[in-house]
Amino acid sequence: MKLTFPNEFTFGTSTAAYQIETTFEHEWLGVKSKDGHVFDRTCDHEKRFREDAEIISYCAPSYRMSLMWSKLQREPFGALNQETVAEYRSFLDDLKGRGVKIMMVLHHFTNPLWFAAKGNWEKKENITMWVDFSRKVVDEFGEYVTWWNTFNEPNVYVSGAYLMGEFPPFKTNLFKALKVIDHLGLAHEEVYDYIHTKFPTQPVGISHNTVIFAYENVLGILPAKISDWWFMKRALKPFEKKLDFFGLSYYCKMSHDPLPINYMDTPEKFAKYGKAHDDMWEYYPQGLGEVIERYWNKFHLPIMITENGICTTDDKVRVSAMKDYINVVHHCVDKAIDIRAYFWWSTFDNFEWNLGPTFRFGLYETNIETKNRTKRPSADVFRKLAYEKEIEI
Repeated sequence: MKLTFPNEFTFGTSTAAYQIETTFEHEWLGVKSKDGHVFDRTCDHEKRFREDAEIISYCAPSYRMSLMWSKLQREPFGALNQETVAEYRSFLDDLKGRGVKIMMVLHHFTNPLWFAAKGNWEKKENITMWVDFSRKVVDEFGEYVTWWNTFNEPNVYVSGAYLMGEFPPFKTNLFKALKVIDHLGLAHEEVYDYIHTKFPTQPVGISHNTVIFAYENVLGILPAKISDWWFMKRALKPFEKKLDFFGLSYYCKMSHDPLPINYMDTPEKFAKYGKAHDDMWEYYPQGLGEVIERYWNKFHLPIMITENGICTTDDKVRVSAMKDYINVVHHCVDKAIDIRAYFWWSTFDNFEWNLGPTFRFGLYETNIETKNRTKRPSADVFRKLAYEKEIEI
């Protein structure tokens, strides 16, 4: 069966500067990942701008990306580093020349060491530092941008950094988590207004990570409900007032028994419960449709799927998952839900934060040692979908 999408529907791929560029004076520098690698060199993207621009434009006509805050702005309220600006502008000029449209993410989990040293997002007065950086990025790079994400998955960032203690600054404090998420919301509102002052036609939103929270037994009911309340509701509330579109990412279902079940930590439970999975989580593609409908009914805002993909070293599984997910999206479009875009995570394999580079999401393989990129068959499948707006499932 062939699925066809409207001509105006946007397809793209995604990366994050911090996961593909060599670490530069930000909080993740030197962090040891679950698979034993150290967060440092990542993927040599800054040395391969030309090659990567070719890969990006091959895969799709749109690209979701970020710029490294710590490298661009090296002190509070400082001018942007002109050498770094020139490098990024050259890369963006290359993409523009290839006809690639940009979704720019202003904050993707990571803060400069100087920002962390001043108390990070826990201090309300520090909001002005990120707002200053964002305004300068808007001024400098706004001409290249079609859509903006102020924050990437703030619910993941705050959960990882202030509840689970897995992201810098590695804290486990609910009070601080609530304070930080509210500070991010205030920062979002300020930058939303500034972007509309400078570029009134450029839509602004966030990317909200979505999960289907479920339970396996009576002991899992309350933990699942609490997870859903925090992750899907409370952590979103500070951003709801000012959104031109609702950006969402989706990867998995997370069941409780009563603890959360994921394949990385409890693979034996997947055998016990007979669950499908990738290399990280429970595989539940219909959940993408469930969260799309949930937030469409809540906001009735245009929806942009800012990230979706699968962690696997088996590219046949990747292609199969791609078709499953696209089928779900197509079904939602047929139901007259206003979905504008779909971005695949990721363009090429990257350094998966606290987990490491052996967790593979890319349409292109990245060699861990040499950093060389190799096209996977899934890249050709996605390219046809992205440029021709059709796919055989």
